[in-house]
Amino acid sequence: MAKIKPFRAVIYNQEKIKDLSAVVCPPYDVISPKDQQYYHERSQYNLIHILLGNDIEGEDKYQRGADYFKEWLKNRILIREEKPCVYFYSQEYNIKGEKRTRLGFISLLKLEEKGGFLVFGHENTELAPKEDRLRVLKRVKANLSPIFAIFLDKNRIIQRIYQNNVKGKEPLISLVDKEKTLHKIWRIDSPETLSNIQSGIVTEVIFIADGHHRYEVACAFRDKMKKKLAGAYTGSEDFNFVLTYFTNTNPRALLIMPVHRLVKLEERLDLEDFKVKLKDYFDIDEVKDKARFFFLMERGGRTEHVIGMYWNRKYRLLRLKNIKVFDKVMSDKSKEYRSLDVSILNALVLKRILPENPEQNRSIIFSPCADDLIDKADSDFRYIAFFLNPVKFEQIIAVALKGQKMPPKSTYFYPKVLSGLLINKFDNS
Repeated sequence: MAKIKPFRAVIYNQEKIKDLSAVVCPPYDVISPKDQQYYHERSQYNLIHILLGNDIEGEDKYQRGADYFKEWLKNRILIREEKPCVYFYSQEYNIKGEKRTRLGFISLLKLEEKGGFLVFGHENTELAPKEDRLRVLKRVKANLSPIFAIFLDKNRIIQRIYQNNVKGKEPLISLVDKEKTLHKIWRIDSPETLSNIQSGIVTEVIFIADGHHRYEVACAFRDKMKKKLAGAYTGSEDFNFVLTYFTNTNPRALLIMPVHRLVKLEERLDLEDFKVKLKDYFDIDEVKDKARFFFLMERGGRTEHVIGMYWNRKYRLLRLKNIKVFDKVMSDKSKEYRSLDVSILNALVLKRILPENPEQNRSIIFSPCADDLIDKADSDFRYIAFFLNPVKFEQIIAVALKGQKMPPKSTYFYPKVLSGLLINKFDNS
C-alpha cells in the first residue's frame, strides 16, 4: 500500500529573501545550459548553485553545493519549519490563451520495497544522470526537488483539501516564475486532515510522471544506507522516503506536451534515397505552411499515426501505412508500447532508416519547443527535426501496467514543479 507522511520542510526565509522568484528554478533535467547560467546570475542564493552547480576546474561542485546548503541554513537564508506538514500546491498557468489551474500536494512517499506496493514508472532511465543525482544526494543529504506523481484520486483527496483547508486562505508561499506561472503553497497541519490524506491514498496506485531518475536514485541511496546500517536499520529513517508532488488525473489540468527530436547527421542526407526508404513504411505529404503543417499533424494524430519532419526548410508529414507491418518489427513489445508514435519514430526512422540509436546517441537533442528545433535545423543542413503528437495519459498507464517503459523523453508534463519551494532534509542519514 502507498504510504506517505508529513515532513518539516526547509524553505527560504522570506524575511531575508524578498523575491522568491529569484531563488527557485525548474527541475535539473529541463534546464538548458543557457538557463543554467541565467539562474546562476539571478541570485547568489538561487537553488541552482546546489542543484546544478557550474563546473569549475579544481573544484568539487557536489561538495561546493553541500557547503552552500549548510551555510545557508546556518545564516538562516534557509529555515526549517517547526512541525511536520503536508503542503498544498496550486499552479495557475496559461496555455494557448486559456487559463488553467493544477492542484496537488507535496509530502513524503515511502520508497517501494520488493514485494510491497507498486510505484509505476513509464520511462527508461539513463546511467549518467542517475550517477550525477546520486552524488548530489550523498553530499547534500536532502531531496532538493520533488518527484512528480499521479494517482487516480478515487477518494477526491485533492478537492476535499482545497475546499476545506485552502480555499480563501493566504498562502505560505506565492510567486510567479519565469514562464509566468503562479505558484502557491499552503501548510496543512491539522491532525485530522493529515490522517485523512494518509488513509485516503493507501489504496491508490502511484504513477511517476517526472523524476524517474530521482526516484531510482532515492531507492539506490536507501539500499546503500540499509546495507551500511545492517542490524541498526529500522525502515523509518528519513532516507526511506522521497519528496513527492501528488496530483490527480483531472484532464483539464494535467497537460502533457510532446518532446520533439533534433538529429544531427554525420553527413549530408541523400533526400531521394531517404524518401524511398521512408515510403516502405509511410505515406509522405509535403506541407508548405508551418501553421498548417502542425494543424494537420495534430488533426491526423487523432485517428492515425503521424510523425512530422522538417529538413532543408521543408515540412513533411509521415503517415504510417500499415500498423501490422510495424507490429512485426516490434513483436517483442506489447501492443500498448507499439501504439506510441515515439516507438514508431525510434524503431523505423531512427534505427532502420537513418540509422541512429535513439537511446544512446548523444547527437539527438530533445525539446518540447518545436520552433527552437526548426531554427537549429535552418542553421545547419546536418540537422533534421522530427515532431510528435503528445502521449495520452491513458497510454502512459497502459504501458506502465504492462511492466514496460517508454523511450527516454517521451513526455513533458507542464508546468514543471519548481525546485526550491520545499526541501526535504534528512536528519538521520
